[in-house]
Amino acid sequence: MYDAPDSQDPDDLKAASRELDGRGPWLNPARQAPYGHVLHAAAVLGHTPAGVAARLTALGYADIELAEAPLPGTVDPADVPLLRDVAARYSPTWLDVGKPVSLHQVVESAGRADRSPADVARRLTALGYRLGGTGRPLPETADRGDAVLISSGHGHYRTWADWGDEVPAYCVVESGGETRRGTYAAALRLVALGLRLPYTPDPSDEPLLRSAGEVVTGWHYRTPPVGHILEVARETGRTPADVAARLAELGHPAPPLPDTPEPDDPLLLSEELDGRAPWLGRDTTVGLPMRHVLRAALATGRTPADVAARLAVMGHRLHENAILPGTADEADVRLLATLDRSYLEQVHLEHVLRSAGLTGRSPADVAARLTALGHRLPDDVGLPDVRASVAP
Repeated sequence: MYDAPDSQDPDDLKAASRELDGRGPWLNPARQAPYGHVLHAAAVLGHTPAGVAARLTALGYADIELAEAPLPGTVDPADVPLLRDVAARYSPTWLDVGKPVSLHQVVESAGRADRSPADVARRLTALGYRLGGTGRPLPETADRGDAVLISSGHGHYRTWADWGDEVPAYCVVESGGETRRGTYAAALRLVALGLRLPYTPDPSDEPLLRSAGEVVTGWHYRTPPVGHILEVARETGRTPADVAARLAELGHPAPPLPDTPEPDDPLLLSEELDGRAPWLGRDTTVGLPMRHVLRAALATGRTPADVAARLAVMGHRLHENAILPGTADEADVRLLATLDRSYLEQVHLEHVLRSAGLTGRSPADVAARLTALGHRLPDDVGLPDVRASVAP
């Protein structure tokens, strides 16, 4: 704890106290007095910053941080929130006047004060701060979502773009959804804030990133589903190749597309076999679910081999261990619905017994059928050939 300055003037005591209330804690005479404190004192006490600095000097504060630019004549109390460093995580910290002001500082302060970025930038400049960037004009309209718009990541891992940075396309989509303004509007605002994009914003991008009227949220970082591309192509009158090419420019690598779409492609690609989202996702590790192939075969009248071949054209391939049956059978569909093991995993006794209980088949029958479909089972366990009671 530092001693109060030797003065009877109430304004002296206020200027030397951290909270400007004339009581401790006091500024440390051995450390530099922050410029933000000088401006804050000027706003609260109604003095000029130069007058506050002179008063602190007379009180024994030899090191006072000041701006290189001429000091402002007056400081308004409304200016004080702009001087707090928005990047400080643990305690309020004054903005360092010796460093360029970040874009994050400008838009975050503007959002908190419900002022436009241009207004905040002008005021900080008038107070002696130096902005980063090239001095390009900022938006004159206030928008509390700007800080979210220029950010990526979450929590302690959130980062913010700075003056002139290029914002990845997937971040535009993500922030447009998070701020509920849409990708095109987000892109325009980012450009207005002086940031660069890897593509030219176009209002026709919006339908490409939506499905059934909702913002697509599941594939920001990966390849979009083929079903989504075909749906957008059908709705917009564009070719699937054109839709895929634009999505690639927006940061989403193109999946394999059929040269000539077939009428039941959307059905084959939909998880519920209804031709609508949710669409089948590509899994190059586990592979295409056998159950989906069999259900699609039953729904379309195609053979399982024909369904699997068509889906393979669009990037969905069965695992190499899978064995396609010649015809689709509802009993196989019901059996596979009880199994939570992929072709990468061995099916153990407990899985066989569970499937037997759920289907009313004997464990031996279940094991034999799963083996016929390509699943790996241990060969050293005897299984009863007695039907189980169907689980309720």
